Amino acid sequence: MLSEREFSVFERLAQGANVNDIAQQLALSSKTISTHKARLMQKMKLNSLADLVKYAMEHKLL
Repeated sequence: MLSEREFSVFERLAQGANVNDIAQQLALSSKTISTHKARLMQKMKLNSLADLVKYAMEHKLL
């Protein structure tokens, strides 16, 4: 299960935002966002951003 912050990062990544944009939006460092991204990708067993977008679309999260 994703944390609230990881899900927030997930949503923004699925919508096409990059790490730097997300960091600015959430007032966090790019390193922190990269860590959240890596953890959520690992938890969800996703290998790429394309897989993340596909997952979001299949589960009607976009």
